[in-house]
Amino acid sequence: MDNPIIRKREMKWMESLGVKGIKVDFFGGDKQETMRLYEAILSDADDHGLMCIFHGCTIPRGWERMYPNYVGSEAVLASENLIFSQGSCDAEAFNACLHPFIRNTIGCMEFGGVLLNKRNNRNNDGGTTRRTTDIFQLATGVLFQNPIQNFALAPNNLTDAPALCMDFMKQIPTTWDETRFIDGYPGKYCVIARRHGDTWYVAGINAGTDPLKLKLALPMFDAGQEVTLYDDNAKTLAPQAKPVKVKKGSQLTVTIAPQGGIIVMN
Repeated sequence: MDNPIIRKREMKWMESLGVKGIKVDFFGGDKQETMRLYEAILSDADDHGLMCIFHGCTIPRGWERMYPNYVGSEAVLASENLIFSQGSCDAEAFNACLHPFIRNTIGCMEFGGVLLNKRNNRNNDGGTTRRTTDIFQLATGVLFQNPIQNFALAPNNLTDAPALCMDFMKQIPTTWDETRFIDGYPGKYCVIARRHGDTWYVAGINAGTDPLKLKLALPMFDAGQEVTLYDDNAKTLAPQAKPVKVKKGSQLTVTIAPQGGIIVMN
């Protein structure tokens, strides 16, 4: 990708095969030469109808307003680190409560989340151990914003993951029309609402070691309106979904399990 002659030839070849997008990895620093390389890749890729995701890269610089084929950038300690070290798994909830406040505020974040294996290897029988709940993982699919969400599914998830989780993942929108901050504190908890069309998704996660009880003001819902609440069973932490009614003043009281999550949707 750093050689313009080879890059253009490869992109023309990929276009002839029907390839629609590329993920380009391992950029070295933020020198002017490297910054020019990002834009050169985007420009040449656009000539051949290729969308671009950058990995192992710097934070985005407003490229989504400059190049229609720019999708997103990693620029964060993404989900692959959960596979590499147990320390990343132990700190996952804490870090996830930082990303919406810090990393995602400046642009698209290609995190590659929603891990449903309890053990982070191909067969769910070894490697690092996930500390967070299934609903926590689903909630990050809403909290973390990227135009194309690459979920970290393993083949076994197609048969052993809870049907509730798989069904929810099939309906998570790829674009959002509106985003609202509801509640939170960096590193402790975060609740964000996103709207796609007429449907609102309110997602929350808790990085603490104790259950977190919150009274949320949700003006996007009407008092008495019935919504669906996804949360973790208080005893087993198994994912569950149930209908609840919004209270007077568009308020809803929820309890988020330790290293767990909630999702409210209409």
